[in-house]
Amino acid sequence: MEGAGETKHVIRVGTRKSQLARIQTDSVVEMLSKRFSSTHFEIVAMSTTGDKILDTALSKIGEKSLFTKELENALEKNEVDLVVHSLKDLPTSLPPGFTIGAVCKRENPYDAVVFHPKRFGNTLSTLPEKSVIGTSSLRRAAQLKKKFPHLEFKDIRGNLNTRLRKLDEQEDFSAIILAAAGLRRMGWENRIGQILTSDECLYAVGQGALAVEVRAKDQDILSMVSALQDPETVLRCVAERAFMKKLEGGCSVPVAVSTVVKDSQLYLTGAVYSLDGSDSLKETMQSCINFPQQEVEGPNDDVQHVGITALGVSHQALESAECLGTGLADLLLSKGAKEILTVARQLNDSR
Repeated sequence: MEGAGETKHVIRVGTRKSQLARIQTDSVVEMLSKRFSSTHFEIVAMSTTGDKILDTALSKIGEKSLFTKELENALEKNEVDLVVHSLKDLPTSLPPGFTIGAVCKRENPYDAVVFHPKRFGNTLSTLPEKSVIGTSSLRRAAQLKKKFPHLEFKDIRGNLNTRLRKLDEQEDFSAIILAAAGLRRMGWENRIGQILTSDECLYAVGQGALAVEVRAKDQDILSMVSALQDPETVLRCVAERAFMKKLEGGCSVPVAVSTVVKDSQLYLTGAVYSLDGSDSLKETMQSCINFPQQEVEGPNDDVQHVGITALGVSHQALESAECLGTGLADLLLSKGAKEILTVARQLNDSR
């Protein structure tokens, strides 16, 4: 057949339609294209339930697969071969048949404050009494209410563009809280008035990291996307996700984390909060993650750790990270975390 050798292998990549989702997907496709130049990557954009329900606070909808269900359906039907997500949108247990085949190098995982143009130059602590801060995250609100009792917090929904427009065009909010990573990816770094430190606001599980979801049995795609794996980010996120899973946390309860890798040790700080932040538990634990990568591919090689298949990352290190997350959750549970989260969940449901 003439010219048959010239046809490029086509891989279809699924994404949400929002501008940020498209930018994130483009960055992953760009990384893959550099490594696999004979492959053609085609982007398929689709709307998800979460993009359509814009008038309800995320914590009230209580569905972690809000932004992922339609994309997974397409993956299951072989309409797409891989899907790019913000890792923090993915539940700690994926539906059978799916896995996260790569977690890319993490952007800044912290939260950022974007001020109304009239308030630029302020920080949260210098805003006037009763200033209103927009955030749809129970985790952010719980921590910041406790830290900045002079401020008021209100829900704000919509994608990044919508939220910024609501901030700028209306006088309702003095500032809004958004993930620094999303603002940076959108090229809106100049709007960041303050980056919150871990003393002020611990971040969400997986925040700032991009995940590539694939069919668990699709070895070719799995090994292709594993080229994007960032071992340090994977280990941090496995610990964070294991912590969340053991606590049964999600959008509808305030659970927060922070991780650091230093001298072969992974440090995980995890916390749970009541809705108003008045009641909280916070602890830090560490674990060694410096293990040689086994050369021999064992039968456990594509074992999942909280939904992640991390080819090329030491199995012992992954085990250690997962046990760290579970262990820290057990410690908090022994100190009464379950009660705090149960009350938070009930209060949130009744709002």
